[in-house]
Amino acid sequence: MNIKYLLFGGVLFLLGHLGVFHQLNGQFKWEWFKNNPHILSLLGIPISLLYIYGTKFAVQGFDGMLWPTRFLGFGIGMMVYAWGVSYYFNQGFTPKVVVSLILAFTLLSIQVLWK
Repeated sequence: MNIKYLLFGGVLFLLGHLGVFHQLNGQFKWEWFKNNPHILSLLGIPISLLYIYGTKFAVQGFDGMLWPTRFLGFGIGMMVYAWGVSYYFNQGFTPKVVVSLILAFTLLSIQVLWK
């Protein structure tokens, strides 16, 4: 396992998930996002590149393994979504959401820490 590649891949996933969150949910927060879906769809290109390179580096970090990379992306995505919904839309953490986040964090921890 190469932590440098994992961290770099994780940062790229984080940026990708932040971009997707704003791209998809901005329409419920800002009028410009609601009125310009075609312009926002162009963000799909740089966001896709973030995911492509995030996957490349995470797979290198996991010594060629694909499954841990998928769980890394999933776990980061769950955390970004939870933050975004809470921060922008004041939708708090219900017990169901907390359990789901714990499960996502557990999946991520198993993939990163289990040798």
